[in-house]
Amino acid sequence: MRTKKIFQSLALLILMSMQTACNDFLDKEPESTISPENYLTTETDLKSYDDGLYTSILPSHSNWSYGTFGDDEHTDNQAYITYDNRFVPGQWKTAQTESTNWYFKYIYSCNYFLSNVLTKYEAGEISGTDANIRHYIGEMYFMRAYEYFKRYQMFGDFPIITEPLEDNSEELIEASKRYPRNEVARFILSDLDEAIDYMESNPDDNKTRINKESALLLKSRVALFEGTWLKYFKGTAFVPGDDNWPGIDKSYNADFTYEAGSIDEEINWFLAQAMDAAEQCAATFTLVSNTGLVQQSTSDAINPYMNMFGDDDLSDYSEVLLWRDYDINLSTHCVVVAAQYGDYGVGVTRGLVNGFLMANGLPIYASGSGYAGDDSISEIRSNRDSRLSCFLKEPGQHNILYSGTGEYYVDPEPYPDITSGSSEQKYTTGYALRKGGSFYQDQCGNGACYTGSITFRGAEAYLNYMEACYELNGYLDATAQSYWVALRSRSQVDTDYQKTIDNTDMSEEAQWDWGAYSAGELVDATLFNIRRERRCELMAEGLRYMDLRRWRAMDQMITTPYHIEGFKLWGPMLDWYDSSTLIYEGGSASGTANVSSPLLSEYMRPYEVLSSSLAYEGYTWTAAHYLYPIGIQHILITASDQSDLTTSPIYQNPGWSTEASQGAGTVTGF
Repeated sequence: MRTKKIFQSLALLILMSMQTACNDFLDKEPESTISPENYLTTETDLKSYDDGLYTSILPSHSNWSYGTFGDDEHTDNQAYITYDNRFVPGQWKTAQTESTNWYFKYIYSCNYFLSNVLTKYEAGEISGTDANIRHYIGEMYFMRAYEYFKRYQMFGDFPIITEPLEDNSEELIEASKRYPRNEVARFILSDLDEAIDYMESNPDDNKTRINKESALLLKSRVALFEGTWLKYFKGTAFVPGDDNWPGIDKSYNADFTYEAGSIDEEINWFLAQAMDAAEQCAATFTLVSNTGLVQQSTSDAINPYMNMFGDDDLSDYSEVLLWRDYDINLSTHCVVVAAQYGDYGVGVTRGLVNGFLMANGLPIYASGSGYAGDDSISEIRSNRDSRLSCFLKEPGQHNILYSGTGEYYVDPEPYPDITSGSSEQKYTTGYALRKGGSFYQDQCGNGACYTGSITFRGAEAYLNYMEACYELNGYLDATAQSYWVALRSRSQVDTDYQKTIDNTDMSEEAQWDWGAYSAGELVDATLFNIRRERRCELMAEGLRYMDLRRWRAMDQMITTPYHIEGFKLWGPMLDWYDSSTLIYEGGSASGTANVSSPLLSEYMRPYEVLSSSLAYEGYTWTAAHYLYPIGIQHILITASDQSDLTTSPIYQNPGWSTEASQGAGTVTGF
């Protein structure tokens, strides 16, 4: 039965992968007679196979949502309408069957391509232009690296499979062995090195095909992830070689050693790799300019920085390295509609808003900052970092560049609808962004938006270099300093970052920013401000949770709950509403509560509206949640003794149970 299940699972993967890969070749001959010898023999074949994996592997906007701009939800940056179980200990449970995370479909597709194409290429059996053939091979190395990076972030240790597997029980069980996480990271970097070697820069002159610059940026991201993970989780079960590491009990890990010689040298190697790749990437682009102003009429000058996130053609934006093109007649989304309202229920938190500096470079609490307060959104935006003042929407601002009527857009920006039952119009925190929005009315049709989706943006290379440099050396070299100055200058913030550091009070920052911590301890002010820069520049671009995990930035919530808050509802902005429509527990109005009580906080707490909410006491954390649990089925079908799951080559992640429907327990030694 166990072997049969393995075969069935693999057969499904093979069938699905082959269907995806072969669709473009079905016109050549009947599907039943397609074989590797009869396709993947021309550069057109290679391109078509690659194209079939783009939207499956790479991120892009999804319909009926805020797209990639909502991917920071469930962090200290953005909050969705409902809370997330990963911040309610005991509610995130191991699954019996799970096939969306411990997942090999696209890895198989990449391996199938590479195992066939590399042999043919070396034998000169692929027709076409050599540069194009090489580029498409490089794209496949990149996509395998990207897909592995997704799995590695979830699980850490993970099987490394480089060939399409046969329908053989012993082979499949052997391939299920989990490689130590640092070795998986090294494997990803090696694939990216191959991609960099094979690929061209901007091969289509439009930046919609994977390219060398994107591979360099991804390499810096991966290397920074593993370098900082090893640094902050050192001495725990979350790193290979530790006495409590679950992989230590497997005989195939008996001889584990760090390739660099020690964990400290391994950390340094990854950080150096991050710096090198980021610097190479940074040399290939210039930052897009920012006027610091929100265009409000057709006569106003455009703001290229804002438009970069909401234009339908991103090919001319120097900072964009890779993007997905949408077409009104072929593929659309709802991001612009989301930005016209409440971002489909993904609200900005008070913590993120408070983290932005004043234009003079001072934190809002510092003496002489000039902070006007948060009694109104206009006060909040006043004299702030332009990334906040440009993207944080304010009632009364225009959402389109000319007047008109229409079903799917709002002009001007209304008071936040904090009680709406519609996820499209709901302002979960009272704060909403216009990042990704467009000022053009033809982009405002529900389900008919066709603005481009940024996949990789060059500014991240600056940030990756800065952080890796400081983590490795304990100081910022001249290159890192120049990057920081460039980012602050573009943001209309005083470029004297040392003034910011000198006026940073970590006890203040700790109230609003999880990145103020690593391993439960406050980090130094310089490192924090490097992290702050990253938080502000990359807000709503889907990288926040990745950063928080690698920094080990949530330990403090194991003992001290964090309250997700939004705007100051119980202050002057209360005048925006008919008080009879706002119902809170303990108040005089009757009915089901729809806002949090002023007895809890002046600020809106979206997860503390009802005392029956499991997140009513705030967000808390469990150490095991830094990694995903592995579904029990995967362990069971690879075990030689069904009654003893330790006979499987697959071991469970720290703190997670090998029984289904169980929440995470404590992590030994954490």
